[in-house]
Amino acid sequence: MNESTWSVVFLGIIAVATLTIAVVQIGVLIAAGRAARRVGQFVDDAERELKPIISHLNAITRDASKAAALAVIQVERLEQMWNQVGSKLEQTLSSALSVFLGPARQGRALLLGFQAIMGALRHVRSQRPPSNGKEDEDGLFI
Repeated sequence: MNESTWSVVFLGIIAVATLTIAVVQIGVLIAAGRAARRVGQFVDDAERELKPIISHLNAITRDASKAAALAVIQVERLEQMWNQVGSKLEQTLSSALSVFLGPARQGRALLLGFQAIMGALRHVRSQRPPSNGKEDEDGLFI
């Protein structure tokens, strides 16, 4: 065999290898197209099935946001109410103290006055000369 024959044989081998690579590449492209279509279908199916769940989660989030806002309003109202109750209680206690302490102070003053009168009477009795028993008996006679 001469050189030109070997050239033709090698050229034929190269042509067959190129054809084989082209066929394999076409097969890979077809498989990639099918895989892409399957991935697209999967994404569409997942989107279709997840769409109601996502909308439901959005509704839950909206409701939770409304509930949180209402809770904040209620807490603020409760805080205002407790502040008002505290101030009213403080006013009531101060009024009660003034109502009870005023007469108590006056009562104590009366009691101190009464004690002073009793002390003065005792002092006057202790200053009086002792009497004989006859005058005391006349006072007891009925």
